[in-house]
Amino acid sequence: MAEQKTGLVSKIKGFKASHPDLYEFIMFNIMSNVATVTNFVVLWFGTGFIFKSLSNLDFQWFIFKYSPSEGGLGGFLSFLLAYICAQIVNFIVQRKIVFSATVDIKKVLPWYIATVTVAGLISVWLPPYTIALLKPYVGAFAATIANVINIIVQVVINYPMMKYKIMKKED
Repeated sequence: MAEQKTGLVSKIKGFKASHPDLYEFIMFNIMSNVATVTNFVVLWFGTGFIFKSLSNLDFQWFIFKYSPSEGGLGGFLSFLLAYICAQIVNFIVQRKIVFSATVDIKKVLPWYIATVTVAGLISVWLPPYTIALLKPYVGAFAATIANVINIIVQVVINYPMMKYKIMKKED
């Protein structure tokens, strides 16, 4: 058993040495799941306990529209809190584990906040349009495809920003 572990570890280290950018991208996506789990836990706790009493209040502001059937004000606040908590966790995990960054947080935090804000707004704005476009062809599966597209859009925005601007090694 010890030989198998050593063999696997050395294969992973070899892959990392041979393909550092691909290894980093894979780790970025794997570690993003820590933020995803955080998001779900906070969302369930928020909708089930913290903001439950606000779920029957209609909420409409800017591009956000949460009627009581979509969770109302409680749903909006739960999603918002879940997204913020997930992004805090994501920043820490990506900084420490994926990028091993030592950049001054004060210098890069505004860039991170701007990046996740843009990605978040796109993720809220895009799904209704994607669903409307795909629903005639795939029915209820359109929401799942819209979510996959959102994940891809977030990776396309977040990974390059984190790699080249936010977690960039200081010269």
